[in-house]
Amino acid sequence: MLMSLVAGLSLAAAAPVQDAPDWSGVWRNASNSVHIRASRCGQAMCGTVIWANEKAKADAASGGTDELVGTRIFDGFVPEAGEWVGEVYVPDLARSFSGSIWMEGRNTLVGRGCLFGNFGCREQRWTRVADRAVPRRGRH
Repeated sequence: MLMSLVAGLSLAAAAPVQDAPDWSGVWRNASNSVHIRASRCGQAMCGTVIWANEKAKADAASGGTDELVGTRIFDGFVPEAGEWVGEVYVPDLARSFSGSIWMEGRNTLVGRGCLFGNFGCREQRWTRVADRAVPRRGRH
């Protein structure tokens, strides 16, 4: 399940966009099973899991990632050709892949990737979450 959440961000670049805005903030995946906090990590952008439901945690554990919350799944994303490119960690597989991210408006984060060239391409959309709406540890 979590693999499908971030698999769309693996291994290919998306069509360039004009700007590569900072995507700091809290984001949830389409099924609202994982929330990440994106922030600057040096000159790059990174995203760390701050909340996950029990199914997402179990899926990650079955792939070899024991503690999903606290795992950095987006690492070293830097602006390139109008988007952000970096490494995506897929907890279900315990592997990292190259990926790209861009924003569509202020509240939608889109990642796109392909398994090989333009084969097996997927997009993943994340929605901005207000900090006060983010579940805290112990309230899963």
